[in-house]
Amino acid sequence: MAERVIDLAIWPRAGAFRLFRGYERPHFALTARLDVTHLMARKADGISPFRACLYALSAGFHAVPDLRTRFRGADTVVEHDRLTLSPTIALPDGSFRFGYIDFTDDWSAFDAAAAAEIAAVREGAARVPNTGERDDLLYLSCLPWVDFTGLTNAMPDAQDCIPRLSWGKFVTDENGRSTCAFTAEVHHAIADGAHLGQAISVIQDRLDSF
Repeated sequence: MAERVIDLAIWPRAGAFRLFRGYERPHFALTARLDVTHLMARKADGISPFRACLYALSAGFHAVPDLRTRFRGADTVVEHDRLTLSPTIALPDGSFRFGYIDFTDDWSAFDAAAAAEIAAVREGAARVPNTGERDDLLYLSCLPWVDFTGLTNAMPDAQDCIPRLSWGKFVTDENGRSTCAFTAEVHHAIADGAHLGQAISVIQDRLDSF
């Protein structure tokens, strides 16, 4: 994985970046519904809905450069070419641990790596939670018990610029259409609603492509 330093003198977002860097509460969350009808139809073929959502959500964020952008301090902004996923992984006792999965656009390779990491974590493999050492991450979590209409995350402070992605319970309507809530919480210094709209479009395409 590589990164490039962004030149703030020519960066179109420099003004917004400097504005929102000064906010006490600079994060914003957007919730939308995703259509998972096709994905649920593929479950019988062995497709894991959990791993498929990890892949689709991450593919959407990789498709938008701004959502791979991170800042360090007051004046350093970098764009990562690839991110590592850090999902919460449920354990049999009701608790959870964190995992780390390098993203690849190849679904089969990603699925194999994700399945291996999930199994390792559930079997007791130690994974240290990120406390600021890395910013080339995406945090992801699933709330399969709740069809939520909005969600916010615990944030350590206004300097944290790693996006949080969450999705909820799959529900099916009277017409057989299955959907779930999806929330993305991001730092406004690095992205706007338009960027999330672009990501959601790609996410939906990936969910429809399994």
